Amino acid sequence: MNTLTLPDVSVIVGAYEAMPYLIRCLESVEAQTLGPDRIEIVAIDDGSTDGTGEYLEAFAARTAIPTRVVRQPNSGGPSGPRNVGLGMARGRYVFFLDADDYFGEESLERMVAMADRAGTDVVLGKVEGVNRGAPGSMWNRTAERVDIYRSQVIYTLSAQKLFRRDLLERLGLRFDETLKTGEDALFTMEAYIRGNGVSVIADYTCYYLVGRDDGKHVTKSGGHALRFEATGALMALITSLVPAGRKRDRLMVRPFTVGLIQQFGHGMLKQPEEIREHKLELAAPLMERYWTPGVAARIKVSERLRLECVALGRLDLLADMLAFVKAGTVPEVVHRGRARTPYLVFPHFGDKRSGLTDASYEVTVPDWLGKPGLRRIEAPKVLRRRKSLARRVARRVRTRIRDLAVPRPHGSLPTGPRP
Repeated sequence: MNTLTLPDVSVIVGAYEAMPYLIRCLESVEAQTLGPDRIEIVAIDDGSTDGTGEYLEAFAARTAIPTRVVRQPNSGGPSGPRNVGLGMARGRYVFFLDADDYFGEESLERMVAMADRAGTDVVLGKVEGVNRGAPGSMWNRTAERVDIYRSQVIYTLSAQKLFRRDLLERLGLRFDETLKTGEDALFTMEAYIRGNGVSVIADYTCYYLVGRDDGKHVTKSGGHALRFEATGALMALITSLVPAGRKRDRLMVRPFTVGLIQQFGHGMLKQPEEIREHKLELAAPLMERYWTPGVAARIKVSERLRLECVALGRLDLLADMLAFVKAGTVPEVVHRGRARTPYLVFPHFGDKRSGLTDASYEVTVPDWLGKPGLRRIEAPKVLRRRKSLARRVARRVRTRIRDLAVPRPHGSLPTGPRP
């Protein structure tokens, strides 16, 4: 590569005990349709003992893609190697490729073209799991620009995305090396919030997320205390960057439902009492500081109630909720008040001694949308009328715009409803 010609993409590969997965990983970079003259690889061997470092050096010596290899003592996590690679990167964009995983052949070409066309700072390419699950709710459609406060992109905060390097340098954005898990969520969320837009490629699988047969995938490591620490760090980041209100509430749903609530699932009831109590202790300051009515209203009733039980420090109530859900019981819907507000009858509904209020059982938007595991619930009439009016106004506006855009003979009048 001419030293005056910078690559389009720096592919940063942090590798620890990555054989034999590393072979396919690097082959997928070589197979990119973007071309070797537009790519560079920065690979960091994080103290491997299985031949990973030797393979990286042999690959660098033979590949047509400019490749630099750093071999360092083990850092204890993925953040250190990624930061080293980011400090060495020269590309207009960077992509953090895990050594276990691999690209689709057109991945980088499609993502660079999308970022250049849309002017966005982050591009999400569709992810497919191999021998493991993968996020799926954000791949409904390809979009040059999505609203992070409305879309599902907040439910994929892994680092395996295309980032504009100018953004990362302008923000001084690096991975938090003090966190042993969840460091990529902080990095990606900050890029979402402070960057110039997010694009989604949903019509082509860009990234294959591989589950290792040996069970050594990094996301499977770490105890519950580390996960509480990571969840709290993400909540603190959102609070520091987004003013109180609807936007913050929307983003905060993510750490509560993909993070905190996972520590209070059915498996928790089989854990020793000291672990259950410790989890409640760790959750208490997070619930007190970050749990608000605005966040609660954006979470479906079955999950909201579990979190309310955690906020109260009541493992007994939580056990009742978990047993009710595990039994597959469909909650009765009751309507109260002049507005006919709907509530779901989960355990302890109406029991003032429990500490749970009726508001905890109130049906809100997530349940109207018919989330999996719960039948669709009709919204109160007053809210249905409100939504209906909004649809009618939007339809009239679209008709008016269409009429104005269609050429008409001189003297003719537009058709359709009047604005």
